[in-house]
Amino acid sequence: MSYLMDLLVINLFAYFLPINFQTPLLFHAYIILGWIVVSTKNKFYKVHRYAKVVLVLRLLFVQFVFFFLILYAFIGFFKQPEISRLALAQYFSLVLITVAVLKFLRFILLMQYREHIKGNIRNVVVIGRNRKTDQLIRVFKERTEYGYNFLKQFSTKNPEFDKNDCFRFIKDKNVDEIYCSVSELKDGEITELINFADNNLKTLKFIPDNKNIFAKKLKFEYYDYIPVLSLRDIPLHNPINAFLKRSFDIIFSLIIILGLLSWLIPLLAIIITLESKGPVFFRQNRNGVDNREFYCYKFRSMAPNRDADNYQATKNDMRITKVGKFLRSTSIDELPQFYNVFFGTMSVVGPRPHMVKHTNEYADTVDKYMVRHFVKPGITGLAQVRGYRGEVETHADIQNRIKFDIFYVENWSMFLDVKIIVQTIINVFKGEVKAY
Repeated sequence: MSYLMDLLVINLFAYFLPINFQTPLLFHAYIILGWIVVSTKNKFYKVHRYAKVVLVLRLLFVQFVFFFLILYAFIGFFKQPEISRLALAQYFSLVLITVAVLKFLRFILLMQYREHIKGNIRNVVVIGRNRKTDQLIRVFKERTEYGYNFLKQFSTKNPEFDKNDCFRFIKDKNVDEIYCSVSELKDGEITELINFADNNLKTLKFIPDNKNIFAKKLKFEYYDYIPVLSLRDIPLHNPINAFLKRSFDIIFSLIIILGLLSWLIPLLAIIITLESKGPVFFRQNRNGVDNREFYCYKFRSMAPNRDADNYQATKNDMRITKVGKFLRSTSIDELPQFYNVFFGTMSVVGPRPHMVKHTNEYADTVDKYMVRHFVKPGITGLAQVRGYRGEVETHADIQNRIKFDIFYVENWSMFLDVKIIVQTIINVFKGEVKAY
């Protein structure tokens, strides 16, 4: 139905707008085929009930980038010099707006339909009882717009647990999906559960035991005919993704360097040196991608001191100058790092780089800490916009920071980068508690 609605939109606008096609039927056939091919490769119509708005935005962005290329390629492929480029641009804009509105409308209406009318519901059970299963059950109960009807939890630790009773309940109650905690079942029991689900047309999903690891994004691939599971698939190890991110970094950093730093550096140089003697810039060895050390640059916000490489700035730190306090509270002191971005040692978005001393300490004390070094460090990052910036006061601070860093490493997308940049700008104007 969604396919038909969108195909109707792209054809009706093409029919009514004065684009001046020489062979209208050829264009309609071409644009329908192009839309179907792109939407199939992009999985444009595969939006799960638990999908977030960011995913819908990403699908729309990719879909219309390729649709734009296909649209204008028609002029060259089929020698159509009479086509109005302006009308074609109007056509593209109208299709983009209409399809986007329809897609979000369907997305929102489906959520409302599940939440209020209780349609499009999936009956689910959970096998296992631990922190992860309890969290999942809470999601089922609280996020009613997802459309999951939680029926029962089976605890394998319960002496009265009988898998046959469990299977009978699943069949009698027309359960659609079974969620099972891997950590609570033996290999034989998992095999039985898989066989039962296959033989009774039930969807079986596993909840990994990630008590000692923050994220497991398994990648399934074949070496000849041997199946191999990789622990994690890092999107930025894909050459195309790496090229896109690097291109964005170069363009964005050039805009900041030429448009802002070209006049701000001389101005701040005068202000900083008037208050305290010393260099305008502060540079410090930090750990970057693959744990390689590099010089990270900032505007100097402290009086020159011997402890700069050993101790983080704390609240009411006596080393911070009056100008430095303003620079740090507004994050202006971080702006010289756009030179780091331009020269390739940093990225606009990524895990924040730590001092070498702290990296060596955390590598020994914080589990999975080094995973963050699979990608370039950033001026801002997911952990920072979620409130974990500045001073590490407790062990929980660094653990949560690493959790968000690992999520970013394993789930990178350009949309996520843009979202973090926008949130960072908003936070600068709002002010942050730990901006000292």
